[in-house]
Amino acid sequence: MKAVIFDFDGLIVDTESIWFDVFQEILQEYGVDLSLETFSKCVGSTDDALYEHMEIHATKPFDRMEIDREAEKRYQDFVEELVLRNGVLDYLKEAKRLGIHIGLASSSGMDWVKRYLTRFGILSYFDVMWTGDQVSEVKPDPELYERTIDSLQLQPEEAVVFEDSGNGLLAARRAGIPCVVVPNRVTRQISFEGYALKLSSMEEKSLREVLAYLNN
Repeated sequence: MKAVIFDFDGLIVDTESIWFDVFQEILQEYGVDLSLETFSKCVGSTDDALYEHMEIHATKPFDRMEIDREAEKRYQDFVEELVLRNGVLDYLKEAKRLGIHIGLASSSGMDWVKRYLTRFGILSYFDVMWTGDQVSEVKPDPELYERTIDSLQLQPEEAVVFEDSGNGLLAARRAGIPCVVVPNRVTRQISFEGYALKLSSMEEKSLREVLAYLNN
């Protein structure tokens, strides 16, 4: 393997669990129960599935932009609690020691991603980054991963993707790149299919062990 490509939200930093708690609380105010199963359809992609769920179940009118603003406001109450997921920094350091390229492909915007990478002091580890505001389609469309692979000047089989969501896994598969799934609290209940390896966290196996497994 010549490159590792990371998703961001939910994989490097578990923002997804906070968003789930926030949206679950807000939707209850509209008489809507938000399950992990429903929310997981949005993880790694857009919020369209969430609002389609609201269209069906809301007991009073709602404004999507107003809900988004309120969700952002409540999210900020928890943002200081965010930390890197276990094993992330070890993987980045090990990739550098092994001389492996490091890419990032996220459906979120570049400003959002860079804000956190800078906060945690890991921005400089990434050789290539592609985000949702740079492409025409986000995950599960493969464009983000295709762009990342092209920028690295590699073939899909020369890289491995690390993902936490079903949408991300599907995007990687469509791009022809093997994918290691590392679910978080929100996505743990998803029935993933077609992955190369599944880990409970990046502490379960070192990057060297993962690469050895994939090479076999």
